[in-house]
Amino acid sequence: MSKARLMQGNEACAEGAIAAGVRFFAGYPITPSTEVAETMAKLLPQVGGKFVQMEDEIASMGAILGASLAGQKAMDATSGPGFSLKQELIGYAACAEIPCVLVNVQRVGPSTGQPTAPSQADVMQTRWGTHGDHPIIALSPWSVRETFDATVMAVNYAERFRTPVILLMDEVVGHLREKVELPEASELDIYPRRAPKKTRAEGYEPFAPDADLVPNVADFGQGYHIHVTGLLHDDTGFPVGSPQVTETSIRRLHEKISRVGEEIIHTEEYFMEDAEYAVVSFGGTARTAYEAVQDARKKGQKVGLLRLMTIWPFADKAIERLAAKVKGIMVAELNYGQIVHEVRRAAAGQCPVEFCGKYNMKAFEPDEIALGIDKLCGEA
Repeated sequence: MSKARLMQGNEACAEGAIAAGVRFFAGYPITPSTEVAETMAKLLPQVGGKFVQMEDEIASMGAILGASLAGQKAMDATSGPGFSLKQELIGYAACAEIPCVLVNVQRVGPSTGQPTAPSQADVMQTRWGTHGDHPIIALSPWSVRETFDATVMAVNYAERFRTPVILLMDEVVGHLREKVELPEASELDIYPRRAPKKTRAEGYEPFAPDADLVPNVADFGQGYHIHVTGLLHDDTGFPVGSPQVTETSIRRLHEKISRVGEEIIHTEEYFMEDAEYAVVSFGGTARTAYEAVQDARKKGQKVGLLRLMTIWPFADKAIERLAAKVKGIMVAELNYGQIVHEVRRAAAGQCPVEFCGKYNMKAFEPDEIALGIDKLCGEA
């Protein structure tokens, strides 16, 4: 392990990207994510990478897609308004299967909202922000060290599945400073850029799926003929106006991720051995929820915590198991109510699911979540 350092969440994100092999970053400053760009601007030249500040958020997203197609692991960082502007190109990356990572350090909205104030209101936009049918992978860390780990994981998933991956941070974690010890490069498992398994003479088709349903698309400039389009296409990469090709393409985009199941759905449980009630939370709010649950147990309330680190694909099985065990669930999130609806869907009526939300540009206090726990346990 390296020596201990005092580090901000946004800085840890940049460090994780470099460790995972990101060598291109294009972005546009926007609070509360700007420190990601600032740190990448400092670190990338030291490892032979390139940093470009683009003229706007749309151009930034286009630049990382171009860099990725040319063989570079690429990342962008933004917040809510910029995230909205990038949605069309996120859909393009999903359809054209271009690996990339987009960091969204959430702030209060809608529109420009309250810049730099904490929020977790981009959860549904992350999943459903683009048009059409395609899956998405989104990770939400709750600490500075986990931000480093989640960034490495996000880059690995982007490369493995050739898909855009969202690192769904929030201002609380992005601007949090903690003492961390980051792993050495030799301790990390880094997924390499996929490479063609056939030559042109052997009949190479860039979008022909491998055994894991992911194509091995050659990087531009390697001598292969590659056609990249946002139109639905066959294995050659060229558009085909066929119902069969359309159905096959959309199904494969989903199945290449869904088939790995629980492997990429990361959750953690705390105090759940004898729990009769449970709090579900994620990101920065989960830190406050942990303290509130800890305090509740000191009062004799049998409450546990389920923390979601993978937001999408959603942890259906974990919620289903939880709902079968406890008398009630409370979802604590910094918004008007988003993840709570997914928890209710996955719980499937096995137990009541209550909501503890906040959206006044302030982070939760433990007492606010404690009040929700009292109501959940029927003690308020």
